Amino acid sequence: MAKQYKLTPKRLQELQEELTYLKTVREREVAEQIKEARSFGDLSENSEYDEAKNEQGKLYSRIAEVEEVLANYVIIEEHAADANAVGLGSLVKVLDKEFNEEESYHIVGSQEADPMQGRISEDSPFGKALLGKVVGDDVDVEAPAGILHYQVLAIQKA
Repeated sequence: MAKQYKLTPKRLQELQEELTYLKTVREREVAEQIKEARSFGDLSENSEYDEAKNEQGKLYSRIAEVEEVLANYVIIEEHAADANAVGLGSLVKVLDKEFNEEESYHIVGSQEADPMQGRISEDSPFGKALLGKVVGDDVDVEAPAGILHYQVLAIQKA
């Protein structure tokens, strides 16, 4: 069975738009780059041609990746979850017990994760540890640096 990708309606729309762009505009741009590079003559020592072919490979790889997601997605039903517990779509404020610092995270599907922006995947070790927790719960997360200790301070539904 294929992996299911959990997406918000917004992310689904973004991926559909990206696929349209890749298959129309970007594919034509890359084809034009290849055509132009071929006009330079000998292909065996033509770095422009090699670069254009590499770009084409990346393009087709990304198209296949987006098509895979769009063929196997599940829309996240944020309202279906318990409003008092951490779930997909939750905005969670936690206390890092080691450094006594508050941090905020948005729990999202794996296709929307961006840890640098505080958007963590529900498939990540931290995301898995937070799921189902309520305000006041302690959370222990296994990380390469050892076990990290947090406490859930607040939960909001996005």
